[in-house]
Amino acid sequence: MLIVKNCGNHIMSCLSLRWYCKRLVASLFQVVIPLIRKQNWMKMCTPMITMRIQHHYLSSKVLFNLQEMRSELSNQSGVRFISGIICKSKVVQFERMLFRATRGNMLFNQAVADDEILDPSSNEMVEKVVFVVFFSGEQARTKILKICEAFGANCYPVPEDTTKRRQITQEVLSRLSELETTLDAGLRHRDKALTSIGYHLTKWINMAKTQKAVYDTLNMLNFDVTKKCLVGEGWCPIFAKTKIQEALQRATFDSSSQVGIIFHVMDAVESPPTYFRTNSFTNAFQEIVDAYGVAKYQEANPAVYTIVTFPFLFAVMFGDWGHGICLLLGALVLIARESKLSSQKLGSFMEMLFGGRYVLVLMSIFSIYCGLLYNEFFSVPFHIFGESAYKCRDATCSDARTVGLVKYKDPYPFGVDPSWRGSRSELPFLNSLKMKMSILLGVAQMNLGIILSYFNARFFSSSIDIKYQFIPQVIFLNSLFGYLSLLILVKWCTGSQADLYHVMIYMFLSPFEALGENRLFWGQSVLQVILLLLALVAVPWMLFPKPFILKRLHMERFQGRTYGILGTSEMGIDEEPGSARQHAEEFNFSEVFVHQMIHSIEFVLGAVSNTASYLRLWALSLAHSELSTVFYEKVLLLAWGYDNIVIRLVGLAVFAFATTFILLMMETLSAFLHALRLHWVEFQNKFYHGDGYKFKPFSFALLADDDD
Repeated sequence: MLIVKNCGNHIMSCLSLRWYCKRLVASLFQVVIPLIRKQNWMKMCTPMITMRIQHHYLSSKVLFNLQEMRSELSNQSGVRFISGIICKSKVVQFERMLFRATRGNMLFNQAVADDEILDPSSNEMVEKVVFVVFFSGEQARTKILKICEAFGANCYPVPEDTTKRRQITQEVLSRLSELETTLDAGLRHRDKALTSIGYHLTKWINMAKTQKAVYDTLNMLNFDVTKKCLVGEGWCPIFAKTKIQEALQRATFDSSSQVGIIFHVMDAVESPPTYFRTNSFTNAFQEIVDAYGVAKYQEANPAVYTIVTFPFLFAVMFGDWGHGICLLLGALVLIARESKLSSQKLGSFMEMLFGGRYVLVLMSIFSIYCGLLYNEFFSVPFHIFGESAYKCRDATCSDARTVGLVKYKDPYPFGVDPSWRGSRSELPFLNSLKMKMSILLGVAQMNLGIILSYFNARFFSSSIDIKYQFIPQVIFLNSLFGYLSLLILVKWCTGSQADLYHVMIYMFLSPFEALGENRLFWGQSVLQVILLLLALVAVPWMLFPKPFILKRLHMERFQGRTYGILGTSEMGIDEEPGSARQHAEEFNFSEVFVHQMIHSIEFVLGAVSNTASYLRLWALSLAHSELSTVFYEKVLLLAWGYDNIVIRLVGLAVFAFATTFILLMMETLSAFLHALRLHWVEFQNKFYHGDGYKFKPFSFALLADDDD
């Protein structure tokens, strides 16, 4: 106990056992000297030991003797220790439990580990503490080991002999060195193997996909009756029949097959898939239409008209030939680098931009055209097509362009006269022009959609749709909004001051009232009454006849054919394609009538809402023009008014930033989305069902992009 008492205050770390042994020597002399005197060894050893104590130096021989004696004295005194590691969060409770279990007859010391250690129980890196417990007695050892087990501490045996500790340390260091060498060799081998695999991985994946696709397709084939050959059915484009026959003959020759391949065209009950031959220019427009829905087989394809109408409606909202030139330059850069970019893996945004490069070209060209019509170059008008048709009344208005302008020559040759810019009536004039133009464009496009529905009905030999859907729709739309378009054109041509709002409102409220000063042409009042009556007649014309006619035709077709063809045991009546019972159960009059009623109400209300929806052309065009004006006047011109190069450069940078990110990016996206909505909702719903499915041929080229 004397040894523990003198040494306990100096033990700082369980890992510093060598330092502990050195300090232990000083205490050992307090025990060694009495023992030597007691055994009559003092005469021989006293001079040497006394001298060593006074100078605190021990020779190597004495150190070796003392190390051997320390082990014997430790065994005689019964001082032992247990070392291990424990989680840092449990140290306080662990020490307190040890103190209570041993009644204070122990010495506990700890040191935080430098790095986090892997916990074997949870396989997580945790912060742990290295501890050592000095105790005496076998009973205390048993208690301490149980406490260590309860707290999840990992104990490690450390020999008390210094020589053995050094030997173990050398063995551990040697083993660690060998493990590091083995790990380094393993890492080098792994990197080399992965590098080698990386060169061939894409090839192997494509090969696996190819083989999987081939066997998946072969599994779709069936055996014939003799079970000696395979039979497969599939769709192919009409123009590809010759190529398919040539490929089959070539496969027969290459495989040295004795049986030829039979290629036979057969009739199918189900509707065929839809396939449109496109190229890099038309593919983007076809994708715009297919995003709404794939066309039914042989249905009119809106993409043909979308190639022109989509970029033009975009340009009506984006019209500025300065901004259009910027878009054109960006699109031409994408086209110039087409071969390089097509072989690279692009991000989602860049891939979308690159796929629509030809759409951007047309949108920018139409934007330049509409910008010339609006006479706007970054919101600045130019006298491109000659002098203005207006001049000042006198010399006093040369600088103040808000008053005193009079017309002195023929109208400006092309587009808006530049003198309107900055005038007092600029906003009312441009609003009236763009609003009326939006209505004209909307009515024209909706009529185009209804006309396409006629060609669809004629192609599918549906005279009912022509008589009871196409004709009343044309009458209803043009009796109201076609008449409004006519009034707009007449007012533009005659220069009349009639109020078109008053004319259209009182056409419904007071159809027989005289128009007075709002009359634009002779016989207008009578024409309005006739058109109003036609619009009222067109609504029941769309609603009632078609369901009753379909019911009558159905009854005539299946009259007297109550029973179907008697099928075999392998084919029920419901599975027979020519079964009368099957067709009789398909017709439901109430369902057909409700569907026709919904369709009629949707068209009547949609004629009004869709026409109003085209006013977005006016709204977005006005917003784009006003934003350009604000950035030009309040940023660029304001900064240019200062005689300071720094302010001018800052103003130019802000103007360039606003033009690029707001007008060329955000406004482009906004106009694109609005043009997309006009085509999907206002144009395509007049004739386009979009309930077909795409033709997806078996192709090895498509397997590389297919994740499934």
